Amino acid sequence: MFNLNTIVAAVIIFGLLVFVHELGHFLVARWVGIKVLEFAMGFGKVLFGWEKEGTRYTLRLFPLGGFCRMLGEDPDDSYKEGSFQNKPVRSRFAVIAAGSLMNFLLAAVLFSLVYFLFLGVPQTQSTQIGQVLEDSRAYEVGIKEGDVIAAINGNEVDDWDSVVSKIHASPEEEIVLLVSRNNEQFTVPVIPREEGGRGFIGIAPVYEKYALFSSIYLGFTYTWLFIKLIFVSLYQMITGAIPADVAGPVGIVAVVGEVAQEGLGNLFSLAAIISVNLGIINLLPIPALDGSRLVFLAIEWVRGKPIDPQKEGFIHFIGFTVLILLMILIAFQDISRLML
Repeated sequence: MFNLNTIVAAVIIFGLLVFVHELGHFLVARWVGIKVLEFAMGFGKVLFGWEKEGTRYTLRLFPLGGFCRMLGEDPDDSYKEGSFQNKPVRSRFAVIAAGSLMNFLLAAVLFSLVYFLFLGVPQTQSTQIGQVLEDSRAYEVGIKEGDVIAAINGNEVDDWDSVVSKIHASPEEEIVLLVSRNNEQFTVPVIPREEGGRGFIGIAPVYEKYALFSSIYLGFTYTWLFIKLIFVSLYQMITGAIPADVAGPVGIVAVVGEVAQEGLGNLFSLAAIISVNLGIINLLPIPALDGSRLVFLAIEWVRGKPIDPQKEGFIHFIGFTVLILLMILIAFQDISRLML
């Protein structure tokens, strides 16, 4: 089902996302004076580790995960100096929120690298073709990189969105492209391949690499756009406006394997999108996730006193159990889809 390259790419991506998330917790905890007992990458048996300034750093057997264990997470240690529970609400809130914020920052950095070093940004204001996929319908009829699409079925097109919408609207139906090449125009009939109810002929727009500061600006801009897009999609799934389509680790690994074959730039883009998703999911008010801990801290701030640690721990335990069962169900669905 998965080859070695897929597994290696998935481990690197998941490892990077988890490392950055836990690093956010770690850095802010150290900054506000909370003692970090262990910073671990992976779960299970410790492969090797070392200790520095009271913190144990470990690499564990199973690479898909990690944790930052702080003093005071055990209620019996809450009275000790440097304990998480002894710090003001605002400090604890910052520590918990830092994981997701670091995932958003990582996404912005990855997007910036994509625009600066790899793919660049699609020039959608033009109808010039930047890439023709081999063995695609466009490749079969002789369309080449650098061609400009002037019209489709006699209707002029002046931007890439117009080209895409007209091709998508004609799956398995012949369309006629008016193509400009070397100051000459000619028509090319082509039948878009149907996929998911839409037509595709296997072309991509021209991509332009940006200067460093422009790339950084776009990196943060696209990260913010994806954050808004994911929240809107979650709302639409909850309200039933769109069908719920959730992929678990198995499904994501399969996608990583496919994208890894398309180049490092596409893999960075996918990692950025997954990082945004991870950051948002951890902020949801679901027991056992960072979002629920932020809710409890907000309640403590309003009440002026914390909720009973045993009650909070029980709620997190129930939430963790439900999450594990949900992950098993999603993994089963992922495997079922892959086996079809």
